[in-house]
Amino acid sequence: MNPDRIFDEFPAPSFRGNQREALGDVRDAFAAGNDVVLVRAPTGSGKSLLARSIAGCARTPDEAAPSDATGAYYTTPQVSQLDDVAEDDLLDDLKIIRGKRNYSCILPGETDTPVDRAPCAREKGYDCSVKHRCPYFSDRAIASNREIAAMTLAYFMRTAGSEVFRKRDVVVIDEAHGLAEWAEMYAAIDLNPRTVPIWDDIEVPDLASAGLDRAVEYADRLQNVCRRHKDDLIAKPELDPHEAAERDRLQELIGELDWFVEDYRDSKSATTWVVDQPDGEGGAITIKPMNPERYLSHTVWDRGNKFALLSATILNKEAFCRQVGLDPENVALVDVGHTFPVESRPLYDVTQGKMTYEHRDETLPDIARTVVRVMQKHREEKGIIHAHSYAIQEKLADTLADFGVGDRVRTHSKDDRDAQLEAWKATDGEEVFLSVKMEEALDLKGDLARWQVICKAPFLNTGDSRVAHRLEQGQWAWYYRAALRTVIQACGRVVRSPDDYGATYLADSSLLQVFDRAASDTPDWFAEQVDRMSQPDLPEFDPRSASRSAAGAGARGGRNRDRSRSRNGSNARTGGGSAGGTSSGGQSASGQSSQKSSGGSSTGRKSPMADVWDDSV
Repeated sequence: MNPDRIFDEFPAPSFRGNQREALGDVRDAFAAGNDVVLVRAPTGSGKSLLARSIAGCARTPDEAAPSDATGAYYTTPQVSQLDDVAEDDLLDDLKIIRGKRNYSCILPGETDTPVDRAPCAREKGYDCSVKHRCPYFSDRAIASNREIAAMTLAYFMRTAGSEVFRKRDVVVIDEAHGLAEWAEMYAAIDLNPRTVPIWDDIEVPDLASAGLDRAVEYADRLQNVCRRHKDDLIAKPELDPHEAAERDRLQELIGELDWFVEDYRDSKSATTWVVDQPDGEGGAITIKPMNPERYLSHTVWDRGNKFALLSATILNKEAFCRQVGLDPENVALVDVGHTFPVESRPLYDVTQGKMTYEHRDETLPDIARTVVRVMQKHREEKGIIHAHSYAIQEKLADTLADFGVGDRVRTHSKDDRDAQLEAWKATDGEEVFLSVKMEEALDLKGDLARWQVICKAPFLNTGDSRVAHRLEQGQWAWYYRAALRTVIQACGRVVRSPDDYGATYLADSSLLQVFDRAASDTPDWFAEQVDRMSQPDLPEFDPRSASRSAAGAGARGGRNRDRSRSRNGSNARTGGGSAGGTSSGGQSASGQSSQKSSGGSSTGRKSPMADVWDDSV
């Protein structure tokens, strides 16, 4: 790696914000001998451009011996982030490769068939006459020879050990804050009727209470059964698409089970495994790794000489390094300052009580009333509500419909989330998107959204055995830090540039606890937002003035009950009101409201994924 090239490799015609200073700090960190540099860069820093500059410092073939690693990888866990890279003209020298299922076969009669189900995947010894023009294999060949290859983290991990995508000099991971969680999720083994093609043919014992030794024995046996079934399929001269999918899944399952058995029996492995089987004997099983250092070593750290990990929310260097198996002494942290005026990204305390399960029925109606008042405030402006779960989403949507404002609310289901999101983004006016798990990788610049509500503190599920295991060990700092990380990510959705503005309303009083408990891990630029948090001046509750219709009549039927199609209705705009505590000129509004606030006034406080995994190679 030659970090002195970092400025020459910057792809834009000029620097903005703190980009030049950040690249200088990254250059110095690598020049000082660090193999890994964490770049903590907030929203709007232009992380993709920084990533391109760092990747461009990789050793070239002309500078290397034949056995030396050259070139760079760019990877991100988020498909949407890779899509943004693909659409950015400044990054057109990054060659993107995706999983086979994203490409269609070009053979006659197969043009609607994804490559992973094409004749070459179904027929033994099939010699494709157009393989040299196959869109997948063509992209793969180009990416393998391009100096910077770009792919999702899932594809990157799955190609570990590949002869095509070998070790490179530099690896850049964007949105790297969740690397440990992604590794744990990707290495988890789900055994259920959907993931095990031969589920009906196997015996499923009670493993949850039997101990890990019994789970390893069962995994060993299941692996052998899967191998026999896979061999039977391979012996066939031709497979139909269903059989091809079954063969591929069995091969994946064999690999997953083999990894678990091998790792558990390795006395040097630091991985701790836990087994979940909520329904006991005969029920679905999930085998999950804790602290997957060995898994990351194989799939990530062995893939490069130098690493740059970029994110706005790598909150604690030492804790992050421990989670991903790095020695903090060999890792540098570069902080990039925020360039967005704090006045343009206000936080508002509209807390109504706790949204924990036992308090939710009492608190949610009050939050719904507050949402109506926020909608009144933001006439003629679009907003997004982060509901945290589909149960909260449905109850909140029903309550808003009962209040008569359902004609401004759009929801989504697990199956149509992307379609509904794109439809909502395409609308003009003041429609409100009631979302689930969209706190990250969402660019709502400008008028796409001027306000948002966070309905619930995004705590990890304590019913998850990994979370429970860590809390039993007293890792509460990790627990609150994880929630803070998601809150910070969410706050960045509606303010995307220095001249953008958007308000964030906090409705769950537990969010205030997060700020207090994770104060020491809060970046300075976000701590400034927390310190300025106030209670907004909202209108008195009047659903009529929040509804699209003049009197709110008929709005009850406006909400999409099955959450599978978008709502229609008049685009007429009524009422006024400034933008979420921000006037049209971007100035912050303040003041006290008469609403209940369980957390009390916070003014002056000094104190906390279907589109991701694209893994067919």
